[in-house]
Amino acid sequence: MKNEISGRTRLSGLYALPARHSFSPLMHTTAFQATGVDAVYLSFDVQPERLEQSIQAIRDLEMLGINLSMPHKMEATKYVDELSQAARLIGAINTIVNQNGKLVGHITDGIGCMESLKQNGIEIIGKRMTILGAGGAATAIITQAAIDGVKAIDVFNRKDAFYEKIEPKLAMIAKETHCQIHLHDLADEKQLSSSLAVSDLLVNATTIGMAPETEQSPLPKASLLRHDLPVFDVIYHPSETKLLKDAKEAGAKAINGLDMLLYQGAAAFKLWTGKEMPVEKIQPLLEETIKK
Repeated sequence: MKNEISGRTRLSGLYALPARHSFSPLMHTTAFQATGVDAVYLSFDVQPERLEQSIQAIRDLEMLGINLSMPHKMEATKYVDELSQAARLIGAINTIVNQNGKLVGHITDGIGCMESLKQNGIEIIGKRMTILGAGGAATAIITQAAIDGVKAIDVFNRKDAFYEKIEPKLAMIAKETHCQIHLHDLADEKQLSSSLAVSDLLVNATTIGMAPETEQSPLPKASLLRHDLPVFDVIYHPSETKLLKDAKEAGAKAINGLDMLLYQGAAAFKLWTGKEMPVEKIQPLLEETIKK
């Protein structure tokens, strides 16, 4: 497809540090071309001290909006006019939408996870899930799941300094969404076993299983898995972690994080354009890029 730049071409992009490695430009510019949106998407290395001015530039340059990645997701909340419910609860954003000069901050990671589950035939609304980890990705998934109507979420994290910080945030999310959210020590194998026994989904939102520790699993033993417990791992490289291999051996459905990446991007695209991203065109491009 030819990308023709016109006098009306709009700009969108990624603010991160570093930003140049991202495949978001490929994803979104391909989607703009496929849907007839006159826009392009570029990556920008934004220094923390320039973040406020860079966000003001969204208004000044009449940009469609931008994505944000590390280290800007939390700091950027100070410089937008409004936050979505999920963004407010989490205290972080990864997408800004320019509504005629009004900047609205969203977080689409949780949306991406929930859509991935739906596309893979996993129904979790009104049911119970267990999630390993309580960092940024985990909190986004927990929040969106609670907003969407998941009944109960057991969260397991190492009992460190972060554990005490996340506890009140999870309590706030639970109060607003009426979802039963309980935080547990990841080292408590008895509690983990009890939670998994009654869960309808296991999510790994830790980095355990990524290179170089690809033979490690976040679970103390594979026997905690069962054939009717689907497993979702936010990791997409490697495409099959030790946890996912163990889940398959147990006869369970096992899904990696590639679709989450795809659908969080699709959610941002729709927020900017009002159009559905042609995910069937984007997915093979993502798969090919990750293999490289």
